[in-house]
Amino acid sequence: MDQRAGMARARLARPWTSLLAVILAVLWTIPTFGLLLTSFRPRQEIRTSGWWTFLQNPATTLDNYTEVLFGSGTQFSTFFVNSVVITIPAVVIPISLALLAAYAFAWIDFKGRNILFVAVFALQVVPIQVTLIPLLTQYVQWGLAGSFWTIWLSHSIFALPLAIFLLHNFMKDIPPSLVEAARVDGAGHVTIFFRVLLPLLTPAIASFAIFQFLWVWNDLLVALTFAGGSPDVAPLTVRVAELAGTRGAQWHVLSAGAFIAMIVPLIVFLLLQRFFVRGLLAGSVKG
Repeated sequence: MDQRAGMARARLARPWTSLLAVILAVLWTIPTFGLLLTSFRPRQEIRTSGWWTFLQNPATTLDNYTEVLFGSGTQFSTFFVNSVVITIPAVVIPISLALLAAYAFAWIDFKGRNILFVAVFALQVVPIQVTLIPLLTQYVQWGLAGSFWTIWLSHSIFALPLAIFLLHNFMKDIPPSLVEAARVDGAGHVTIFFRVLLPLLTPAIASFAIFQFLWVWNDLLVALTFAGGSPDVAPLTVRVAELAGTRGAQWHVLSAGAFIAMIVPLIVFLLLQRFFVRGLLAGSVKG
């Protein structure tokens, strides 16, 4: 496993690959840097000049962030808390279920296992838009409409196929001798899962957790469909979309709000990116 990951890293370390990566990183960073500068510029400066003129007149202010976070017209602090409340369960629930399903597909021999796994894998190609109306209708019948449960369940449903596939591939890369040795010692499925496999699954779990966190935190479609614009349950993305639609002239508020919405997933990814890369390589590199 480590040898294959090392070979993949060696191929990615070639000069032309590094140059391409640097170019893409710069192109990706420029809009983010521009948004950051804009969010600290005074309202009048934003209206009259672009962020690239900052060095000519380096005026800064924290009023934009004060208005966004504590102003009565934006209530960003409330929506920020909603995003946290939505994201954490929407990450934990599918990982917990996918771990159990992946273990069953990888190490438990039951009738129809391969057919069922292919069916789960095929669910990844089903467009989310196809499921929105049926799910919303079902949530209304259950009396869950307008609550966090609708968003938690929806994100968990949409994430399970990929989570099962990724964790299954990682489990199949673990040497069978470890599982067989545990069985010889009298360990059952529960012991094997928690004491043998789970400690080895940290890169894969962290990899999918980051992927799911970024998706849920930045999601607008699912949140807008099932939560609407209610301040009680709507996340940051819904509020940013409202600011873009109703306050297009107040760029100082929109830029600060957009940067607040993106800073959390950016920090999470930068801090945990090594787990993300290790998990993807370990679960997908073959040969």
